[in-house]
Amino acid sequence: MIKYNPKLWFKHIFQFHKSDTLQILWKELILVGILTTALTYVELNYFAKHTVFKDLVSVYSLVGFVLSLLLVFRTNTAYDRWWEGRKKWGELINNSRNLSIKVNTIVKDEEAKVFFKRMIPNFASSFKEHLRDNKNLELLDLKDEEKKKITKLNHHPNFIINSMYRQFNELKLAGKITQEEFLSFDINLKTFSDILGACERIKNTPIPYSYSLFLKKFIFIYVTTLPLGFIASFGYYTSVIAVFIFYVLVSIEVLAEEIEDPFGSDANDIDTDGLAHKIKDNVIEIFSS
Repeated sequence: MIKYNPKLWFKHIFQFHKSDTLQILWKELILVGILTTALTYVELNYFAKHTVFKDLVSVYSLVGFVLSLLLVFRTNTAYDRWWEGRKKWGELINNSRNLSIKVNTIVKDEEAKVFFKRMIPNFASSFKEHLRDNKNLELLDLKDEEKKKITKLNHHPNFIINSMYRQFNELKLAGKITQEEFLSFDINLKTFSDILGACERIKNTPIPYSYSLFLKKFIFIYVTTLPLGFIASFGYYTSVIAVFIFYVLVSIEVLAEEIEDPFGSDANDIDTDGLAHKIKDNVIEIFSS
């Protein structure tokens, strides 16, 4: 995720980043320029006397309005997913702090404290990697026996939650925590599972394929046929206008596609690396107090 000062808007105009849509779409922009220039040439040289195309401006204005509504819906849907993902990670930070504070103040067993001091940050790190379809055990603070068990599993966050449940149950059976205290810890562990499920839903449920496909086709047909309605007024400059309109419309679609899966490593994704590191720092600080 790129961190920046939103107040310095004039400075950002002249900055180019790898996530800039101009760098992503330059090949498509050239292709659209060639297609619209060819269509402009054909119309000017073979259909210049036909007046039917002059009346298409109003049609393209109406279609453009409908297209803008579709893109607004598309962008809002994608941002809602991004923002929900960010709220869930904020909830994860708070829940990790709450559980750490509870364990540090209620549990008297020092060995158990050391266990949770490792496992709570482990959950955040494994959760982050799970959402990226990675299994990087180097990020986790695990004992040899725990590594042997977790390498056999596909879902590492579930293993860590299960391990914490087992540890709390052992403390309860040993009489080191009461049933009421166990239920209090249970609330936090359930919240971990709820956050995990919500983020998996966001990741695994993209916008319906038919909707995305229709929108892409709609934009392409709209832009490549623009010369039919604008050549009478702008001539060969129509191809420049078409390229610019294509850049604007497709950029909105590209940005929406990027942020609708907010847990990756793209420039506009949520900084899950930083958030996981923040959780680890907070947990270590709480258990050190």
